[in-house]
Amino acid sequence: MVRLHVKRGGESQFLLEAPGSARLAELAPLAARIHNGRLKVQRLCSEMEELAEHGISLPYNMQGLTDEQIEELKLKDEWAEKCVPSGGSVFRKDEMGRRNGFAPNEKMQQVIKKTIEEAKALISKKQVQANVCVNMETVKDALEQLRGAVMIVYPMGLPPHDPVRMEFEDKEDLSGTHAGLEVIKESEAQLWWAGKQLEETKLLSDYVGKNEKTTIIVKIQKKGQGAPGREPVISHEEQKEMMLYYYRKQEELKKLEEEDDDSFLNAEWADNHALKRQFHGVKDIKWGPR
Repeated sequence: MVRLHVKRGGESQFLLEAPGSARLAELAPLAARIHNGRLKVQRLCSEMEELAEHGISLPYNMQGLTDEQIEELKLKDEWAEKCVPSGGSVFRKDEMGRRNGFAPNEKMQQVIKKTIEEAKALISKKQVQANVCVNMETVKDALEQLRGAVMIVYPMGLPPHDPVRMEFEDKEDLSGTHAGLEVIKESEAQLWWAGKQLEETKLLSDYVGKNEKTTIIVKIQKKGQGAPGREPVISHEEQKEMMLYYYRKQEELKKLEEEDDDSFLNAEWADNHALKRQFHGVKDIKWGPR
């Protein structure tokens, strides 16, 4: 299997394995699917952290309002009594005014937080350093773990307008957001390698040959964005090591120069004839008028 080190911009994202016979018309959309799936997991983890801290999301017409404004407008959250966390709630006011403040108790919070950590680890960029490949099964596993945690803590479910539920039901609205810009539609995905676009009509082996044990760095981006920046000749870590090496060499040269300094020869204690002149009484003789 050929191993693809997928990057977005200059950042490593994940490792993907594919046979040399894989059609690039199918491989590019697969890479986009995994990329978008990882983004969904990250968005869910972020929203679930808020869910654990401040409870369910308020209806849209109540978000951002103060308690006085809600009372004055006679607004009521009909979902607050239906979507109660298991084991009861603890009030923690949401200063952003997005959630109702009735958070799960400490035990249920830990269920959510621990699951978030596990899900993040599955799709983490650190998996690249660990040489662990990520596929759609990995992404689905992370999503199912998060879904399971929410069902444990909120057995009655979440309001239909809660971002966590909307993500699970693929109803999230990312228009006009930075998160939306990060998503790559499968139909618009392109893969680039060594400054070349991998054409959809070709096979992976047309570019990498028959060696199934090779690893290549590919960059994923949207069609029409042009060629991405090429990979640097040396990595950031290699550059740091080189700078450290030359700094040490420079310090060693400075030290050697100091050790080779012969200015001490002008010192009185280094004069080979000082003792002889002292015995002859000719020490400290100065030539010239006084």
